[in-house]
Amino acid sequence: MAPFGAWPSPLQAAQLAAGNVRFGQLAVLGDAVLWSEGRPREGGRNVVVECDGAGRCHDRIAKPFDARTRVHEYGGGAFVVADDGTLFFSHDADQRLYRARRDGAPEAVTAPGAHRFADAIVDSVRGRLVAVREDHTRAGAEAVAALVGIDIVSGAEHVLASGHDFYSSPRLSPDGARLAWLCWDHPRMPWQGSDLWVAAVDGAGVLGPPRHVAGGERESIFQPEWSPTGELHFVSDRSGWWNLHRERNGRVEPIHAAAAEFGQPQWVFGLSMYGFDSNGSIVCCFQQGGRSHMARLDADGTSTRCETRFSSIQGLRVGAGFVAFLGGSPTQVEAVVRRDLATGRETILAQSSDLGLAAGDVSVAEAISFPSADGGVAHAFFYPPTNAAWTGPPGARPPLIVMSHGGPTSATGSELKLALQYWTSRGLAIVDVNYGGSSGYGRAYRERLDGQWGVVDVDDVVAAARFLVARGDVDGERVAIRGGSAGGFTTLAALTFRTFFKAGASHFGVSDLAALARDTHKFESRYLDSLVGPWPERADLYRARSPIHFAEQLSSALILFQGADDKAVPPSQAETMHAAVRARGLPVAYLLFAGEQHGFRRAETIHRAFEAELYFYGRIFGFAPAGDIEPVEIENLGLPGTAG
Repeated sequence: MAPFGAWPSPLQAAQLAAGNVRFGQLAVLGDAVLWSEGRPREGGRNVVVECDGAGRCHDRIAKPFDARTRVHEYGGGAFVVADDGTLFFSHDADQRLYRARRDGAPEAVTAPGAHRFADAIVDSVRGRLVAVREDHTRAGAEAVAALVGIDIVSGAEHVLASGHDFYSSPRLSPDGARLAWLCWDHPRMPWQGSDLWVAAVDGAGVLGPPRHVAGGERESIFQPEWSPTGELHFVSDRSGWWNLHRERNGRVEPIHAAAAEFGQPQWVFGLSMYGFDSNGSIVCCFQQGGRSHMARLDADGTSTRCETRFSSIQGLRVGAGFVAFLGGSPTQVEAVVRRDLATGRETILAQSSDLGLAAGDVSVAEAISFPSADGGVAHAFFYPPTNAAWTGPPGARPPLIVMSHGGPTSATGSELKLALQYWTSRGLAIVDVNYGGSSGYGRAYRERLDGQWGVVDVDDVVAAARFLVARGDVDGERVAIRGGSAGGFTTLAALTFRTFFKAGASHFGVSDLAALARDTHKFESRYLDSLVGPWPERADLYRARSPIHFAEQLSSALILFQGADDKAVPPSQAETMHAAVRARGLPVAYLLFAGEQHGFRRAETIHRAFEAELYFYGRIFGFAPAGDIEPVEIENLGLPGTAG
């Protein structure tokens, strides 16, 4: 028996930092599966791994190469593989495209300069790549986006389509005669409204006049693909749900109407949720009821569920007789999975972590729904403290950490996350909230956040905690909130504009909405128009929702984590908030990490952040964490009227 929060845990921060890898884009080639793998123990380097049909895996690129693109800053779609096995990838250090043959070291394809590339496909007929290009040549101006053809021998770049603010998802028809792509313009984000175009491609690779197929300001299109017979398929949310559609005989028609999400927000390139098998049937995954499902859709619209043990499925790719995907479940960490289409047998090719966790130490997610302040229903996953060797004092209830995810149009799932089990195995409860605005519950649920960022999300995280306090699961006097990026804003807003939480942890979170509107990258530079209001016309709203201007309302302890090289949320935001909280006389700590960007990638950073946050909660909530943890300098701790 020990106080909640003080339990010795089988999960150590150093192990999590060094052992966890981040999976990204997937691809298939013949009977092989390829994927990108971010490795904190190698300084966050991204490696492309190939695993053949027999399960033999090897790295396709060696140090110092790092397969990462910074298009839209968030990247994704950093590599593509040709039919002969040649790998093309964007190298993080210089953002040039490189070619890696099976028998040689990577060779540069594109010239040095200010161009970035993503989401490439191979046009083997014309000896080129077709990719999204982001041109950063003009200093101080927004990057210019275009679709370009890139000669794989000379590296020469030729613009195929331009004039829109953003491009993604170029797709060639099976005969190479037509090219489809997506584009959208400020102030829309791709999950709010995007357009699908198609154009003929002549023998020289020049596009004919483009034809609009679907999409608009209020219709989001996701993942265009050509069927083996040359029919254009795509996902549209015109019904209020991201459902599969196709163009047949000049008309767009739904394939399978359902109150389910067959698409997701395109924060990164290279996303995939369906593909075609050798018979032309669609194998797909979708979100429904807070979890993922898999199905086969035949040409006549017949749907057959594919039973799987995985409750989270992403990045699905269809190969010859198999599918590959990133899968996780409440008892399984995210893994690269290969599923045989004939037998349904599922094989794990790689796991995000090799750390073992006994079944008795795993806190299994409970899906909960609870009333929201606007009269609707919000959703979350609750994780009680769980450790087979330890229990809390009789009659005591554990502290609660409320998790607010990023995006904010993102979502959290129920798959086993060791980073979350780090807390529950020590005796802390977790509620991971899919507040209004989260994806996976239809367009109307996403749009609950329109004009209401800092209101609806804050109401929902408070409501989730109150629900669990009322149910008797947690200690209502020891509730903290944590989040990163947009989730960091929700965290700071909840601490500032509500008096419910006793502590908070902001990881590269937004504190000044006006500063974010003035000083962020192109992809998100107009996102706040829909979340808050047009800038600068509604400067009043930006000020009213920004925690930095109301620090005098804070009554909770706060710890801030920040990357020094963050372009999405610059360090000035955290520094300004830190100064304001310090002046307020509240317990506050600030950790700045050199060399880190938006989201921490280095093992030493991740290690330090985990332990620092645990130490902070211990000092604020009155428990002594087990183990040898380096202390954190907490200013104002122990002063009259403060915690500690």
